[in-house]
Amino acid sequence: MLDKAFKNRLHSKGCILHSNQGWQYQHRAYQETLKNHAIIQCMYRKGKCLDNSVMETSLAY
Repeated sequence: MLDKAFKNRLHSKGCILHSNQGWQYQHRAYQETLKNHAIIQCMYRKGKCLDNSVMETSLAY
């Protein structure tokens, strides 16, 4: 997913990547890749499904 994003968007600085708290998103190598591309990682809090609704609703506009 990230490789495709980097090919399609040359300037990723300041982009926000929203995800759940899956192990792959917490992995050090994944987080370093985001950091190296100046991407802000945003994960919703465990057990707080309403955190996700804000992001999903904003995508509809």
